[in-house]
Amino acid sequence: MAGGLVSLLDDVATLARMAAASADDVALAAGRASAKAAGVVVDDTAVTPQYLQGIKPERELPIIKRITVGSLRNKLLIILPLALLLSQFAPFLLPVILIAGGSYLCFEGMEKVWEKLLGHAHAGPALAQGPDAEDRVVKSAVTTDLILSAEIMVIALNEVAQEGFFSRTIILIVVAFSITFLVYGVVALLVKMDDFGLHLQGRDNGSARRAGQVIVAAMPKVLTAIGIIGTFAMIWVGGHILLVSAADLGWHAPYDWVHHLEGFVSGVAVAGGFLAWVVNTVVSLLVGAIWGSALVSVWAGISGLRS
Repeated sequence: MAGGLVSLLDDVATLARMAAASADDVALAAGRASAKAAGVVVDDTAVTPQYLQGIKPERELPIIKRITVGSLRNKLLIILPLALLLSQFAPFLLPVILIAGGSYLCFEGMEKVWEKLLGHAHAGPALAQGPDAEDRVVKSAVTTDLILSAEIMVIALNEVAQEGFFSRTIILIVVAFSITFLVYGVVALLVKMDDFGLHLQGRDNGSARRAGQVIVAAMPKVLTAIGIIGTFAMIWVGGHILLVSAADLGWHAPYDWVHHLEGFVSGVAVAGGFLAWVVNTVVSLLVGAIWGSALVSVWAGISGLRS
């Protein structure tokens, strides 16, 4: 009896270790997949605060909550089932979808760059007015999120495409929750920082008032910097996706050339790995900028013909 109990406990311990190892593998894979989508995450974080312009401060957090729920719905109920079906029955289409998504990122990023260089105002979300304003803001933000979330999930899926179906499902669910709460948690923090600064300015303590003044003065610059970083992240990530996905489809020459350039600096002591990453990033950025500019030109031509 004692021997049977010891054997049972030993089996339970083995199962527990297997479960722990599996959880660690899922966590590592989810972290790796999330990191690959970092550029799109930065852009998602940079885009969302625009939708809260003109909103009363007391309604900002409730609207962010509604957008967060909409983002989770996008990822879990729309994108996840389609992505899993695709990876299971037509995995050869993943590089094609990634190229389409990468092209969109390059186009969107370079459209912002050219509008800035040419002095054209980018049409942002309208200021919220009227009883249905919040619904319009949430709908617009969730629609934009659908495009960015699709790119995030497909990038993550491509990173773990070799995992089993059940593991892929769990990993993508973890990515969906972690990315969504990270993005909209940061958004909530950003949009409330100026309120926090105003609160500090009303304090009697001189140091607190000065800190509040610094925060209020700095937040517009911080949001502008995030927008710029997000734009270049889109172009860089889009260019990198194009290079890698083209290689996956059999056109290896462009990415082999990038690896060849990396070889010139990878042997440098201490900084070799970092320099190789810089080379890869710069080339990806150039590829994204060239392809994005071409797409912007085509779209401008089509728009001109329509008008």
